[in-house]
Amino acid sequence: MNLRPRKMQVLGWLPDALVSTRGARADKALYLTFDDGPDHACTPVLLDLLRAHQASASFFLVGRQVERHPELVQRMVAEGHRLGNHSYTHPYFGQLPLARQLHEIDATDRLLAGFDGVRHHRFRPPRGVFSPALALHFAVRGRNLTYWSYNSMDYLRRPPTELIRRMREVPPRPGEVILMHDDGDCSTRVLETLLGEWKAAGFRFCALPHARSADQRRARQAASSSAG
Repeated sequence: MNLRPRKMQVLGWLPDALVSTRGARADKALYLTFDDGPDHACTPVLLDLLRAHQASASFFLVGRQVERHPELVQRMVAEGHRLGNHSYTHPYFGQLPLARQLHEIDATDRLLAGFDGVRHHRFRPPRGVFSPALALHFAVRGRNLTYWSYNSMDYLRRPPTELIRRMREVPPRPGEVILMHDDGDCSTRVLETLLGEWKAAGFRFCALPHARSADQRRARQAASSSAG
C-alpha cells in the first residue's frame, strides 16, 4: 500500500495551474477530500464527525448523486464544506470522446452552482483518468485538474484497523491533500480514530480554495484596471 503514489508525485511536478496535488502548508493544514458521494447512509455520519471536530473538507460529488440527495449537498454548504465536481455519472474518461467528457463536467457544474453559486468547481476525474485533450481544454480556459498527494486506500475494502496502522506508520504532512470516499463507511471509521490524533499533533483541517478560471482572472484584472 503506497499512500503517496508515484503517479501523484510525477503530477506534482507540473504547474499548479495545470494539475493540483497539494495545498498550502501554512499552519499545518491538511485537506480532507471525499469522492463519489453524496451517499444517503454514509455521508450524514461523516458530516456529523467532521462537525464534531470543527473540520472543513472538500466533497467531489457525482452529479446524479447530487440529484438524488440534494439535502446532503445543502448541508455540506451550510456547514462550511467546499463542493467539487467528480463528473455526472462517474464514467471511465479514458474511453470517452472530449465532447462527452465536457458534458459530464458541465452538467455537474450547473447542478453544484445551484447550491453554492460557484460557476466553475474544482474537477477531479473519475478514477484519476484524464485525456490529453481534456487537460489541454482546461489549460486554455485557465482551469486545472485536482488530484491528491496522499491516498488513504479506503476503497480497498480492508479492515479500518489496518488502514489506521498504515497511516500511523506513514503519517500525512502539512499541505497534503488526502483522498478518501464517502460512499462507504470506511473513511468515517478511520477518521474516528485519526482526526483526534492529527489535531493533537497540531494539524487543522481545511477545504481546498475555490478553483479560479481564466474568466475570473480577466474579470479581476478588468476590475483592477477600472479602479485604477
